[in-house]
Amino acid sequence: MQVEYHEDEYYMKEAIKEAKKAELLDEVPIGAVIVYNGEIIARAHNLRETDQNALAHAELLAIDAACQRLGTWRLEDAVLYVTLEPCPMCSGAIVLSRVKRTVYGAKDPKGGCAGTLMNLLQESRFNHQSEVASGVLEEECGELLSSFFRALRSRKKEAKKLSRQGLNSVTEIDNG
Repeated sequence: MQVEYHEDEYYMKEAIKEAKKAELLDEVPIGAVIVYNGEIIARAHNLRETDQNALAHAELLAIDAACQRLGTWRLEDAVLYVTLEPCPMCSGAIVLSRVKRTVYGAKDPKGGCAGTLMNLLQESRFNHQSEVASGVLEEECGELLSSFFRALRSRKKEAKKLSRQGLNSVTEIDNG
C-alpha cells in the first residue's frame, strides 16, 4: 500500500505541473494526467477561458486524449489523477469512459462529486464505478487554487480602483 501512495504522489505532481500551465494562461489551475500500465498517456489542464468552452475541463480533455491514444473509449485499466475533485460533468465522463481509479488532490466544497457533495464515481446504480482516492498532495493542490483566486480578487479590486480614478479624472475635466 505504501508503494501505491508514493506512485500517487508522483503522478499528482505531474497533474500539478499541468495545473501550473493553466495558471500561466490565467485559467483556473486544474491539471490532470491519465496513467495506463504505469505510463502517462494523456495530460491536460483547464482551457475554459482560453477556448471559451464550458466543456474544456482538465479531466475531459485528458479523457479525450487518452481515448485517442488508446483508440478506444473504454479506459478500464486507466487511472486519472486530477488536482481538484471532479465536478458532476467530469464525474459523469469518468464513469462513462470506465476509468478504473480516480485520484484527486483538493476537495471541491461547491461542486465536488467524488465524495464531497455526493459520490457519482461510486454510485452503485451506474453500470461502472471508479475507485476513489482523495487528499493526495491536498495542501499543495489547494494552495494553487487559493493563491490563484486571491490574486484574481486582488487584480479585480485594483481594476475597480483604477476605473474609479479614471472616472474621477473625466468628471474633473467635464467640470473644468
